[in-house]
Amino acid sequence: MLTSLALILLVGLALAAIVQRLRIPRIIGMLATGILLGPFVLNALDPSILGISPELRKIALIIILIKAGLSLNLSDLKKVGRPALLMSFLPALMEILAFVLLAPRFLPVTVKEAAIMGAVLGAVSPAVVVPRMVQLMEKKYGTNKSIPQLILAGASLDDVFVIVLFSTFLNLEQGTGVRAMDFIGIPLSILLGIGLGLLFGFLLYLFFEGAHTKKQTVRNSTKVIVILGAAFLLIAIEGALEGLVSLSGLLAVMSMAMVLKAKCTASVSRRLSEKFGKLWLAAEILLFVLVGAAVDIRYTLEAGPAALLMLAIGLLFRSFGTWLCLLGTNLNTRERCFCVLSYLPKATVQAAIGSVPLSMGLGCGKIVLSVAVLSILITAPLGAFGMDLSYRRLLKKEAD
Repeated sequence: MLTSLALILLVGLALAAIVQRLRIPRIIGMLATGILLGPFVLNALDPSILGISPELRKIALIIILIKAGLSLNLSDLKKVGRPALLMSFLPALMEILAFVLLAPRFLPVTVKEAAIMGAVLGAVSPAVVVPRMVQLMEKKYGTNKSIPQLILAGASLDDVFVIVLFSTFLNLEQGTGVRAMDFIGIPLSILLGIGLGLLFGFLLYLFFEGAHTKKQTVRNSTKVIVILGAAFLLIAIEGALEGLVSLSGLLAVMSMAMVLKAKCTASVSRRLSEKFGKLWLAAEILLFVLVGAAVDIRYTLEAGPAALLMLAIGLLFRSFGTWLCLLGTNLNTRERCFCVLSYLPKATVQAAIGSVPLSMGLGCGKIVLSVAVLSILITAPLGAFGMDLSYRRLLKKEAD
């Protein structure tokens, strides 16, 4: 396992640096490292590390969501309430609709199977979007209109909606039917996640303040460990309650960090954000290399031009849905184009659930996985490249 970790970190960092010198986003070098080292090309990674890959990817996501929460102001979120709520479900819903209406015409799938495929592809990738929005907030691009905050909030809720729909469509395909609780679980998961995160954040604040009043200084490095432990506990609670009640652990983690941002002094929250930013340097490599390792490149070759066409149609529907969410806002055309670009990338959710239909023995499993792999290879670089190249032109920098 140690050899595999060394390869992931060193080769991932090297390829990321090489592509960055070519003015290509670092993520592409990391994804390429995972594909190259993964079990479907060189098979250079230990099976034990691939076995815990989902947990390692989740740890990396936790780190960047904590940093995102420490960069978010509650006042900014209040400004983006309605469009952020719409962006949490409308773009995904439009993409799923595209697959339901058109995939049976282009691909060998039924309407129900097309719905499953659309649900797999419907989620935006927080792993690609969140770090870029955090970076924009730090550089103050688009912050005068709270654009990074809008995209960050919508992308954080989007996955909850899509995964619930995916489970519902799987139940339909297996003939187990749909329960009302499946749909009630969407707002319930969001509300419980936010509520639990707020509670944990407030308790952590009281703990840090209590130690301070007793003149027992808690070092910022110790605070980072405590916050990480609390975040891991939130994710563990989500897993323990699975099947009993819906709860979004990742949303709880970001809510917890937002409370700490609001309650702690500006200097403390800034230092904590900087420390989590340093942790992200290693976590980012782990996340994207392991996402790449989960990609079976053979399925891309089997997808064919029809799958490519269907993917392009789905992205058009998705972009139209994103544009609809922004109607009635004070965003200009350039800023809306940036929001559309930022909602294109797919990676983490597709890598996590793309193989589920195949593992369950569904007839559509192979084609769903093929299109999911294709979507990662095309949209993750496309979205990352688009955001990195366009934000200076499309967004206005706020004066310091």
